[in-house]
Amino acid sequence: MRSALGLMLASVVTAMVIAGVWFWTSSPRADAAPPQTTAAAKADPMPAAAKQAARDDVETTAALSKRADATQAAAPAAAPAPAPVPAPVAAAPKCANPDALGISRTVVVDTNGGPGFGFLQYKQYDFLTDKEVVLTFDDGPWPTTPAVLKALADECTKAVFFPIGLHTTYHPDILRQVAAAGHTIGAHTWSHAHLASKKLSEQQAKDEIEKGFSAVKLALGANPAPFFRFPALAHTPATTAYLGTRNIAMFSVDVDSNDFKSKSADEVINNVMTKLDKEHKGIILMHDLQKHTAQALPTLLRKLKAGGYKVVWMKAKTQLETLPEYDAMMAKTEKPIATGRPIGNVVQTVAE
Repeated sequence: MRSALGLMLASVVTAMVIAGVWFWTSSPRADAAPPQTTAAAKADPMPAAAKQAARDDVETTAALSKRADATQAAAPAAAPAPAPVPAPVAAAPKCANPDALGISRTVVVDTNGGPGFGFLQYKQYDFLTDKEVVLTFDDGPWPTTPAVLKALADECTKAVFFPIGLHTTYHPDILRQVAAAGHTIGAHTWSHAHLASKKLSEQQAKDEIEKGFSAVKLALGANPAPFFRFPALAHTPATTAYLGTRNIAMFSVDVDSNDFKSKSADEVINNVMTKLDKEHKGIILMHDLQKHTAQALPTLLRKLKAGGYKVVWMKAKTQLETLPEYDAMMAKTEKPIATGRPIGNVVQTVAE
């Protein structure tokens, strides 16, 4: 009986051991690891350059106004970046003549409304003081113009030129010399037509004015100054009104050299100085296509200097916008063929 009882107890113990083992191996536990799942593929790391670009995009679009403050708070103030160095500006060439006539002052003209200058016809704007003169030249460009330019350059002074449009088609290179020397260039009609003539309609007068300016532009490759002088100083109410609508200043004269009818350089000089002694100042009218003027100019400029006269150079506040239809008209104008051959190689005297 004892043997049977012992056998029963052994069976019970064995059953309990088996049950415990089953419990610990098959029941879930609170501290056990969660069930394993398949992990997603790991993304490739972002390149450093892309990270920087993304950061810059955010700073630019979302925090541009705060960047400076944040930078200052995070780090000591850095030295300010140096200002960009402006492109060097070519200095004006120094005058080689220590006793040159030079330029006493430069005036800028607002041509709005078409103001007039020169007391022979326009008396509203008296801007010159005693012993001040403005040098002006009509009717070029011409082969005599370079001599005029040299005389002005030798005295380191500047003038206003009123070229004839047709002449610019003959000598565009000479007009470009005028511009390269830094002088002011306006216009003097297309063909030097008398704009007060009864034979000329208002439209024809307008055409003369506009074609003259467009011809100058064509020669220069740039807009001229809105400065105009009437041939023979012949204006009309209609032409002056038209210039006003185009904001072009009109130039008359105070001292006429009468060089177009002078017989010598000395006569040109005498005409100018005699009239200046009377007027004491003013706009001087000369013609750069007159050979006597080219010959007289070096001495005349020295006499102006000796007489205590000073040159005022007139410039325009803005350049003239020429009219497209006249620009197109001038572009189609047939121009003489320039061979570049000296006249002596083309025409030679064989007998006298």
